[in-house]
Amino acid sequence: MTIQWFPGHMAKAKREVQEKLKLVDFVIELVDARAPASSQNPLLQQILNQKPKMVVLMKDDLADPESTKVWLNHFSAQGMVAIAVNVNERKDIQHVIQTAKDMAKEKMDRLKKKGIRPRPARAMIIGIPNVGKSTLINRLVQKKIAKTGDKPGVTKNQQWIKVKKDFELLDTPGILWPKFEEQVVGYRLAAIGTIKDQLLPIEDIAAFVIEYLQSNYPSVLKERYQITEDNEDMNEIFEQIGRGRGCLESGGRVNFEKTADIILQDLRSGRLGKITLEQPE
Repeated sequence: MTIQWFPGHMAKAKREVQEKLKLVDFVIELVDARAPASSQNPLLQQILNQKPKMVVLMKDDLADPESTKVWLNHFSAQGMVAIAVNVNERKDIQHVIQTAKDMAKEKMDRLKKKGIRPRPARAMIIGIPNVGKSTLINRLVQKKIAKTGDKPGVTKNQQWIKVKKDFELLDTPGILWPKFEEQVVGYRLAAIGTIKDQLLPIEDIAAFVIEYLQSNYPSVLKERYQITEDNEDMNEIFEQIGRGRGCLESGGRVNFEKTADIILQDLRSGRLGKITLEQPE
């Protein structure tokens, strides 16, 4: 199955990103630390050309620390500046600002040598919906300037935002690509809440999470739900989790949809621990 869509505002946003690239010195691309490759938009990679890029792994506090180290090395090996961020940590916000200043320093020094008065560095901040872009911007400017929400696609228009005197950000709407060629990409993004749950059956998303945890984090399932790694019967697993969490209908039947929702909320909130859903190929 191929998951596909292309809302009109996303097509428009893509065109505007292409037009505004010439106005910025570098790009700040936000990805989700729990699925760094799956949350990179391949359409954006095509239009960024040779612009210097900082990759920011968002929601670092929810991702597996060892996996995050591997991903940072992976992006660095591709010639990108890469950092991991928890937006609730002031030191991480300062790290973003300092890294941006470092990236712009060479260009600012060239302007000085030419006798041109240095201006603030300019960066375009991009990322797919619900990756935490608006929250990061608000932390950078220390006030609520960008709209935030727990649903994908809150930002609808581009806007310039000043970060103190250090640099200026061009905020852009989150942009998804027309279709996921690999179904697993859709499942990863649905699992962490980046795309709307309605695009895939919620029970299928939860089953994907359970199977991944069985293979990669078996102790998590045992501690949280008392599920052993050798249990491969998904109906039985849902029954056990649903009964344990009180997801019962009249007649004592387990409501699988409610059970699936609990599994996904446990993952997204960090109640299952620090989980990363993919590794570099």
